[in-house]
Amino acid sequence: MNALYVAAAAETQNPLVPHLDELVIGLIAFLIVFGFLAKKLLPNINKVLEERREAIEGGIEKADAAKTEAESVLEQYKAQLAEARHEAARLRQEATEQGTAIIQEMRAEGQRQREEIVAAGHAQIEADRKSAASALRQDVGKLATELAGKLVGESLEDHARQSRTIDRFLDELEDGASKAEATR
Repeated sequence: MNALYVAAAAETQNPLVPHLDELVIGLIAFLIVFGFLAKKLLPNINKVLEERREAIEGGIEKADAAKTEAESVLEQYKAQLAEARHEAARLRQEATEQGTAIIQEMRAEGQRQREEIVAAGHAQIEADRKSAASALRQDVGKLATELAGKLVGESLEDHARQSRTIDRFLDELEDGASKAEATR
């Protein structure tokens, strides 16, 4: 008995080796808890994980679709911007050409008006010169007739004779002035 007692005492002293009945009860309890978790909790966990996976995949797909759409819209905006810049450049060029044409038209109009004014001025000067020459001719003729009458001592009132004399005298003066200018 002593050996049995020592064996029994040794059995009670080893805490790492459980009793067989405790081992069986623990195993049954473990299987019950595992079965409960496998039947009730694991499907719920799998369902939540599946929903999260689908949500994430759907979010990624939506993000990819949104990214693709954003890139498409960006390309459209870039194309519209390039077209708008091209149109603006064309309008600037057109405005520059129109401005140049208007400036040329205005210069031509100014030149034409200047030429008209100069021509009108020359015509006015010529008319004034002729008028002054005619008035001078009359005044010189009158003075010459009076002077000739005082020298001769009689009146030279015959208008026809007076006009011929004055014209002849002034023509001689003009011929003399023309010859003097030609010799210069």
